Amino acid sequence: MAKSTAENTFLRLKTVLDVLTEGVWSGDALNAGQVLAEATARVPFNEHEAELLSGGIPRGHKTLTSATAKLVKAGWLVKGRSGWTITDDGMRATVAFPDPVSFATALDAGTPVPADTPVPTAPAGFVRKFSAAAAAEPAAAGGAAKKAPAKKAPAKKAAAAVGKAAKALEDAVEPVVKAVRTRKAPAKKAEAEAAAGAPAEPFEGPDVETHPQPEAVAVAGDFNTILGAPENWAPQYDEAQMEFDFLDQQWKKSADLPAGYYTFKIALNRSWAENYGAFGTFDGPNHELHHAGGAVTIRYNHATRDITIN
Repeated sequence: MAKSTAENTFLRLKTVLDVLTEGVWSGDALNAGQVLAEATARVPFNEHEAELLSGGIPRGHKTLTSATAKLVKAGWLVKGRSGWTITDDGMRATVAFPDPVSFATALDAGTPVPADTPVPTAPAGFVRKFSAAAAAEPAAAGGAAKKAPAKKAPAKKAAAAVGKAAKALEDAVEPVVKAVRTRKAPAKKAEAEAAAGAPAEPFEGPDVETHPQPEAVAVAGDFNTILGAPENWAPQYDEAQMEFDFLDQQWKKSADLPAGYYTFKIALNRSWAENYGAFGTFDGPNHELHHAGGAVTIRYNHATRDITIN
């Protein structure tokens, strides 16, 4: 039975940590493209994930790249200009949460790695092995290597495209590292699970997007300069962009704002051609935010055009 997009993504996130751990053992310096290519080679795309988006990027690769922000928030991964680095806690997480369910549950709930978990060491006779997709990634970036023969299976074709798309997508997708994500299970479901003694299922939720999503969603308003944008009311800047959470099917933006009264709209695809104001009205009146100061998270549901602020 094919795994869902959510389950596959969590499996690939764990594989990202496994690949980086192996890099520590072998002393290899890995760039983001190699890591992502290896993760998608070990956990192949399903048919939906293999669909190519604009620019030839597989849908599953875009989802994975965005989801790696979870690893950063957990303190298990550090993204720098020179590449990705796994932390000691990240290596220990592969031991503390070895199976997909426990790993997904811990990552989604923000569960810390138990203090007594050892940092894993290389097994006897360990030899680093790369898949063909990961090995081809540096050559794809530099244009020096021969192309691998085309595969007939859609998932394999998409996996081969990952190497070429990795650098472009990394430049295009800016993870919201500072956002603190808190998710609560519905009360009735949590009570039922507690009574039954069963853990929450981390892979529940839609297998695919339940509503077509725009390429980008911005919170454009009179506080964009506080977020670091050159000017306010300008949806084209990266600082105004929201992050799509494929599990919640919502776009989110978290920030620390001074106390004050703010107004904003939701603008799609880095322009004002399609925008939504209060009550989800197209080109409607501004949303209003009376803020006491501190952290705030704005959520946008594209299926309903609803905005929530907390």
